[in-house]
Amino acid sequence: MRKNIVAGNWKMNLSENEAIQLAKDVSEINVSNVEVIIFPPAIYIPSIAKLGLNVKFGAQNFYPKDKGAFTGEISINQLKDAGITYVLVGHSERRTILKEDNEFLKAKVNAALALGIHVIFCCGEELTIREQGVENEFVKNQLKESLFHLSGDQLKNITIAYEPIWAIGTGLTASTEQAEAMHLYIREALAQNYTKDLADEISILYGGSCNPSNATELFACPNVDGGLIGGAALKCTDFKNIANAF
Repeated sequence: MRKNIVAGNWKMNLSENEAIQLAKDVSEINVSNVEVIIFPPAIYIPSIAKLGLNVKFGAQNFYPKDKGAFTGEISINQLKDAGITYVLVGHSERRTILKEDNEFLKAKVNAALALGIHVIFCCGEELTIREQGVENEFVKNQLKESLFHLSGDQLKNITIAYEPIWAIGTGLTASTEQAEAMHLYIREALAQNYTKDLADEISILYGGSCNPSNATELFACPNVDGGLIGGAALKCTDFKNIANAF
């Protein structure tokens, strides 16, 4: 049975006091069939870890080397020391703004799994890809080049988040039918490269502007197992309502 997951990506937002308060509020969300995870800015992770809250937390980013002359970067080892158990890899903003390619993301996946950190791996297409009608092939290639080298046991420590980049902050909206179609395609791609049983164990989250008004409809889709939430994760009431959509 795969997990229902609601993960909050706080991105580059909040002061330390605001982050601590939000973490406390989120830790009180108690939905029996939902795993709640937060991804605060890295600088606040130690402060949140010290609180000992009943909430899982992870890092938004890291550099895939143990140590070295990488000014300004943070290693996965250092983040593990700070207490994280999850990490985001391949978020659309890292791909499009920071130009992280599939090979680099593969190295990040390997580094995280080597330390037992669970990876939420993001994939998804831009509008030009969707308009060309090759979104399935594009997303499958992201999976192939960054994930499909893993063993079946390693894949069990991966959660996939589908981000239709063309529907984020553009005024366009992905329908539930479009979301379900891509999630189903991703699960079928996993089954083709591994087994159907393993594919059915992998949670696939929706990361395209999920909010309290559309969460219930999205989460009712057979292959949508939760959401990677951006803006709505910064307000505990909205985030709780999304979790309650299950």
